[in-house]
Amino acid sequence: MPEPSVIHSTFAIERRYPHEPERVFAAFADPELKRRWFSPGADQETEPFSLDFRVGGTERVAYRLAPGLPVSGVIANEGVIQDIVPNRRVVTASTMALNGRRFSSSLVTIEILPAEGGTELICTHQGAFFEGADGPQIRETGWRHLLDQLGKELDRAAQD
Repeated sequence: MPEPSVIHSTFAIERRYPHEPERVFAAFADPELKRRWFSPGADQETEPFSLDFRVGGTERVAYRLAPGLPVSGVIANEGVIQDIVPNRRVVTASTMALNGRRFSSSLVTIEILPAEGGTELICTHQGAFFEGADGPQIRETGWRHLLDQLGKELDRAAQD
């Protein structure tokens, strides 16, 4: 039997941040704040980043991978915001491509819940990974890293 051409996956990541839900929500809504924590690591450089934060608005980011990595070129993520409930929820549908070849589609739901001493964030990722995709485990690792970066940005912004 041939291997499936699409792998489906769902995972959820929970984080607690010692910041009010409004501050956490702002890190998703404000383009400059989001760029700071959603930017790549040392192995990549950000190409154009844009965020039109409204239902039906788009989010675009591209990363040029550093030489010497297992893959090379540009990874692009393009999304459309499906739902916004201020200070509570953001839902985005997106596709990722490597050098123009799409390799996954995702629905990401960010829930922002008031919690004692701050906010509980739940990130639910539902993905379809096409042939040659990064796969669910790598994507989950990536989201864990992004949410760690979000926490650092929230802490940094609170000190300013």
